[in-house]
Amino acid sequence: MKVGVADTTFSRVNMGAIAIDELKKHASVAIERVTVPGMKDLPVACKKLIEERRCDIVMALGMPGGKEKDKTCAHEASQGLIMCQLMTNHHIIEVFVHEDEAKDDAELAWLAEQRTREHAVNAVKLVLHPEALTKDAGTGQRQGFSDAGPARR
Repeated sequence: MKVGVADTTFSRVNMGAIAIDELKKHASVAIERVTVPGMKDLPVACKKLIEERRCDIVMALGMPGGKEKDKTCAHEASQGLIMCQLMTNHHIIEVFVHEDEAKDDAELAWLAEQRTREHAVNAVKLVLHPEALTKDAGTGQRQGFSDAGPARR
């Protein structure tokens, strides 16, 4: 298995290094990393990781700012990542941490690390152990903050 990790210089946390560290803890996998300037550069980076570097799955890591323009750019990047998945028939795990999700820099750094690590585990499960994800279906899993839990009647 080969995992692609695409991250950005715009992010305020080195999410790519965190993803690689966590991936190595859960599987013996080859890892290909690409760093691009911003979120809207992620779709082509991911497509190249899949098509040119033959990755089985890719993590797209980004940190949109808190301004409305940043939210628009994040949406555009997300749309591009969805298109890339459909074009390549490969999963791309989008790991975005919006700056306005956290109350301060410490919480932002914590959230970026937690979400990245949890999604790295998801990437391994998706390719190597999909039955583990099926077991968690409907349990309200969240990456970063606390899980929501299943809805009750």
